[in-house]
Amino acid sequence: MRRSVLSLILLSSLTFLLGLGRQAITDSDEAFYAEAAREMVEGGDWLTPHFNYEERWQKPILYYWFTAGGFAGIEPGEFMARFGSALSGIALVLLTWGAARRLTGDDRGAWIAGAIAATCGGYFAMARLALPDLPLALFITATIWCAMRATDPREKVPASWAALVGLATGLGFLTKGPLAIVIPAIVLAPIWWRERRTIALRTSHIGIAVLLFCIAGLPWYVAMLAQHGTAYLQSFFVSDNLERFATTKYNDARAVWYYVPIVLGGLLPWTVFLLVLPWRPLRDIWRRRRRLTDVEWRLLIWTVGPLLLFTASVGKQPRYIVPVLPPIAMMLGVGISNRLATPNDRAAARELTIATLITSGMFAFLALLFYRSRVLFVSAYPQLTWAGIVLVCLATIALAATGVTRVWRWLPAVMAISSVALLLTLQFGAFAGKRPEAVEEIAAMIHANRLGGEPIGEYNAFVRNLPFYTRIREQQIIDDNGAIAFLRSPERVFLVVGRSDLERLKTIGGMPLTIIGQVTYWNTAGVRPRTLLEPLPEQDLDTVMLVSNR
Repeated sequence: MRRSVLSLILLSSLTFLLGLGRQAITDSDEAFYAEAAREMVEGGDWLTPHFNYEERWQKPILYYWFTAGGFAGIEPGEFMARFGSALSGIALVLLTWGAARRLTGDDRGAWIAGAIAATCGGYFAMARLALPDLPLALFITATIWCAMRATDPREKVPASWAALVGLATGLGFLTKGPLAIVIPAIVLAPIWWRERRTIALRTSHIGIAVLLFCIAGLPWYVAMLAQHGTAYLQSFFVSDNLERFATTKYNDARAVWYYVPIVLGGLLPWTVFLLVLPWRPLRDIWRRRRRLTDVEWRLLIWTVGPLLLFTASVGKQPRYIVPVLPPIAMMLGVGISNRLATPNDRAAARELTIATLITSGMFAFLALLFYRSRVLFVSAYPQLTWAGIVLVCLATIALAATGVTRVWRWLPAVMAISSVALLLTLQFGAFAGKRPEAVEEIAAMIHANRLGGEPIGEYNAFVRNLPFYTRIREQQIIDDNGAIAFLRSPERVFLVVGRSDLERLKTIGGMPLTIIGQVTYWNTAGVRPRTLLEPLPEQDLDTVMLVSNR
């Protein structure tokens, strides 16, 4: 057991922690949490979050507190801003391993499940962003698992597990609100109904869980209600939760099948195994040669329940789905382990061979994409990009050799190490390396040219992450008319704007502007398949300008 834990900690530390602070805060939602935590320390208001020196009610307080607590001890930076998410990722890996080990009794399958969680692309991406989604997934997973333990009639200390249910739910509620209650309820209700004759659900344990939930999750909401009145409740629970779920106010409507490719992509590079291995068991179930076991029912409900909930929502985002990955990792890990345990089974060997060789081909294709797209990796050191391409090629060879020789005992280790190589190539060979990055250069230009309290405006460029580096309140401009009016101010002003937007503003406004400087960077938010297949630097790299009207 000790070896399993240490190896999973090592894997997840490589994928979640290594180089965590190398990349500047991105112009995405993570900038809200990083800057709000910094302003919390700067302003001393530990009750109400602020972003760009204005109150921010959109999310609860726990992630802000964790990050601000780190900022209070050290200089605010990228590593500490993301550390809470990365640490949650490591804990989630160990929880996935522990739950799979207890549920299935399969040590190897549990380790593979933990390795999948540690090396899948979805958790890799989320652990390296200053966002509360991975902590929420941790608390949701802990709530579900602890509730299963609390209602297990064989459990010796069910009251302790009930207390952990309340604590995990309360912390989840303090992280992102009602989803911390809704998702576990959607999972546990059908499981308990199906197992109603065997579970031990005691009123006293429910009381313990509710008490711990109230202690952990409610005081901050009560304080916000006292400070801001019912306007806060309306803003957060109705606008930021109900309207986000049921309307297109925050996100455009997406197709019903939207989350299918998101889940498959989030499991990369293990996706091929998920697509290949279940077919034979599903066929046997369809032909009534076997039935789903109780454990399989639990994991299936655990996966399908949240997936249906998020599919039913109008506003969809890729990161909402991260709580479904642990049960999928458990099912897949045990599925791989079962086939490794029967090396003489021709069908099992054939499935493993197909999945491994296709995965090897996928790695080869990704190595080619890295090679073709290297002209876009302007923030990475070329030496690291080339080293990463070599690593992915070596992983391709290792996987191909495993599939051809069928030495299956090495498959879990080869897949885990290959996945680490791929993800670190993405991190160091594509995203991060050279500092200062573009947003930091713009911030430095502002500080070098700003003589007094001249206003700063942002128009479609660095609208979220720039305040973290300037530490100055900025005016966020939403349309051409607003930008032109801002530039026509009687006082000197600075505007951060994309090159294409600037050309249009100059044509419409007909005003002389002083270009102070410009930076070019790769905005990964705009990446499309064509971007990687046919990279065009002049089209795919964004140029941001700093201009003034004097």
